Order: sequence, then structure tokens, then C-alpha cells
Amino acid sequence: MTKNSVKMLKVTLVKGLIGLTQRQKSCVYGLGLKKRHSSRTITATPENLGMVNKVRFLLQVEEVAV
Repeated sequence: MTKNSVKMLKVTLVKGLIGLTQRQKSCVYGLGLKKRHSSRTITATPENLGMVNKVRFLLQVEEVAV
């Protein structure tokens, strides 16, 4: 697999975690986000995309050029 074929996403947590279910919190922590306005660059694997989809109302997602 070449570097150009890997998609990268920048996810930023824009809302707080208060009032969420444990499953939603686990998805946020699984993406590596801990506090509001924290950002991470992740690869667009099916596992990561599933976690992003579960908590998409909390996140800002941008595609990053590699």
C-alpha cells in the first residue's frame, strides 16, 4: 500500500462529553480525544469511520491531504 492511497482525517471534538452514554464516551476516547477542542489525525479505516459515525454530532471532521 502506498502512502498516497491512505486517507487521513482530522477530527476535532467541538462539544463536551457530559450527558453521553458510556458507549459514546468510549468512541470519543477510542479516537484519542479527551477534551473539547482537542484534535487528532487518524487513518480512515472502517473501524475509525464507525466510531466517527457514532459520535458525528460531537465532532468536526476534515479530510487531510497526505
